[in-house]
Amino acid sequence: MILKVKPFLRLALLSLAALLGMPSTHAAPQVLLGIDVLEAQDFQALSGMRVGLLTHGAGVDGRGVPTWKVMHEHPAVNLVALYGPEHGIDGKHKAEKYVPNTTHAETGLPVYSLYGPTRKPAPEMLQGIDILVIDLQDVGVRSYTYVSAMRLAMEACFEQGIPVMVLDRPNPLGGEKVDGPPLDKHLMSYVGSFRVPYVHGLTIGELAIMAKKIPGWMEVSEDVQKKGKLYVIPMKGWKRSMLWPDTGLRWTPTSPAIPDFSAAVGYSMTGLGCQLGGFRHGYGEGYPFRLINYSGKSPDQIATTLNSLAIPGLYLQPMPEGRQPGAYAAVTNWDKLRPTEISFQMMRLACDWSGGNPFAEATPAQQRLYKIHVGSEDWWTEISTRGSRARVDKFLDEWEARARQFQQWSRNYWIYK
Repeated sequence: MILKVKPFLRLALLSLAALLGMPSTHAAPQVLLGIDVLEAQDFQALSGMRVGLLTHGAGVDGRGVPTWKVMHEHPAVNLVALYGPEHGIDGKHKAEKYVPNTTHAETGLPVYSLYGPTRKPAPEMLQGIDILVIDLQDVGVRSYTYVSAMRLAMEACFEQGIPVMVLDRPNPLGGEKVDGPPLDKHLMSYVGSFRVPYVHGLTIGELAIMAKKIPGWMEVSEDVQKKGKLYVIPMKGWKRSMLWPDTGLRWTPTSPAIPDFSAAVGYSMTGLGCQLGGFRHGYGEGYPFRLINYSGKSPDQIATTLNSLAIPGLYLQPMPEGRQPGAYAAVTNWDKLRPTEISFQMMRLACDWSGGNPFAEATPAQQRLYKIHVGSEDWWTEISTRGSRARVDKFLDEWEARARQFQQWSRNYWIYK
């Protein structure tokens, strides 16, 4: 007997499964990825071209076969070079660690790192290719760097007159949820290369289209941006209402810190709240981005305090056992949840529990790292000056209104209406 449940209920059940250490189940795949669609067309769009491929460990087809392997073994594809983002082409390098250029063991092809001395492909790295194909699995959160790798690669290719093809993939958080602060222009960086809400509700293909079409969204001349050729291969069967489990696709770790879908959801919730202030989010403890810790506070204290805030769609479950006790952030209603809300409540709480203001005491380097992730100068002023008296609800309501405005405007660039 198969039970059909709504997306938010399925997510709640997945949270419970992760809490109890139960394996999640997968339906039959309902979605054909961009790579699947391209393969079904026998790669006709790449016929006669020397192909470069920007991908990583999560760049797999619907069967779980790496895209580089699918393309390398297909007689119609002349794959000549590989490119890897942060975490490397295999997705196993640690965050913020340089990845060297190398030779791909399985194919013998050169692998150019786009997270080494340069993050934008140099002209010599693009020599010998006629088109760059991009197949990267994003997680739907602004600070995840794969969309930055895509944008810089697009810029470099357009400057060299090389077309770009993006193979589209699901936004694991769906295409209906938008949440969190927008990005101030002066805070744009590699962890924020698009001025979108923190949880943006777009696929990587839709972001590519916006980068190509919207003036100023690429750091190239207007003429180069207009003349650059972009092709997006859409998915088949994906709907904006789908969370990752609804696709029927198996999760492949997108990076060491995001080994499963539960961690991807957690990243949208607690990633900002642990940038500064003393909270930890369980990375390396078995429940990455879901297990909240604070030095000197018990799991019961953390859970009781955060639950008292009655954040819609969220419940904190004390977990006193294990390597690192903490409170597990369980989603009870995805439709009602503002994912980033808990992060900003944690920041305010950190000021209360620390007995001071860790934000006001931050070094310039800590301030910079915090600001480029959060994206709001006004919020920095609020939390660093008011501390535990920061008006969290005021900012959350303002950001929610702006996120809705952004979503309405972004419809012009949606592939999946």
